[in-house]
Amino acid sequence: MLNRRFLRTKVFQALYAHEQSAGGSAAKHEKELLLGLDRTYGLYIHLLLLVGEMRRLAENRIDGRKAKRMPTQEDLAPNRYFVDNPFLVKLSESRVLLEESEKRKVGWVGEKDLLTQLYKRVEASAEFNEYMAAGTRSEAAERKLLVDLFVEHIAQDPGLHEHVESRSIHWLEDLDLACTMVKRTLETMALRDADIHLDGPGEDAAEEREFITTLYRNTIQNKEEDERLIAERARNWEADRITLSDMLLMRMALTEARSFELIPVKVTLNEYIEIAKAYSTPKSKNFINGILDKLFAEMKENGTIHKVGRGLLEH
Repeated sequence: MLNRRFLRTKVFQALYAHEQSAGGSAAKHEKELLLGLDRTYGLYIHLLLLVGEMRRLAENRIDGRKAKRMPTQEDLAPNRYFVDNPFLVKLSESRVLLEESEKRKVGWVGEKDLLTQLYKRVEASAEFNEYMAAGTRSEAAERKLLVDLFVEHIAQDPGLHEHVESRSIHWLEDLDLACTMVKRTLETMALRDADIHLDGPGEDAAEEREFITTLYRNTIQNKEEDERLIAERARNWEADRITLSDMLLMRMALTEARSFELIPVKVTLNEYIEIAKAYSTPKSKNFINGILDKLFAEMKENGTIHKVGRGLLEH
């Protein structure tokens, strides 16, 4: 199942594009929203494969050293900590990932120069060398290595950004989102599972589609009323003086609180504050938190918000 924050972020981007189009077709931007979800998922698969490619390059490096004319003892008995990292092995041998990559026709064939560049960056990193020198490694340390290498080195590489841009301008726009999905997969992989669990559409695809279309359409439908409510509670601020990103995030939060009975209000509030940290101004999180906190309290009191089941949880 796709991460709900990822879905909220994609809806936010679609709504922002719709607002910027000054009266453009809402249906057109909704169609682009759904296509964009699929494109971002393809990039996520592409990047997840890349982590596994680092193991193949490390194996090739080991084999090359053994084949030297006069190999050293270190060449003949290499340090295999990295290539034997159980999480890396699981990822590089994942049948689920392979099948998904073949279906979407993504992979790293023909990208030897970039892959070599990335592996050299990984091999030169402090995280890699500390890991290779450690006498013992816990399961947490094995996992942390992959997360750190991906977040701090692979995802930050200018060559990777150029590669992504050359493949698709849409991919470049969604690189941060796709990297977040890869990081989440690495953080949640379980060695006891038969295979990895991809952070993507599956049996819940219909539910995910309903979530994003309902959130998108209802946010547009409730625009005038929600902007009025927000403006009334934003002291010294007129609606047209609130940044577009802040206004959209608050409108989405109000829509979500009303439209989805199973999502706790606290979850909704926290999610939009987190998105604001990435897409709005430094002061936005406090502003959004203050306005939504007032509105949610009033909506609970007047019955506008109705929750059932797990939606009743406050923590």
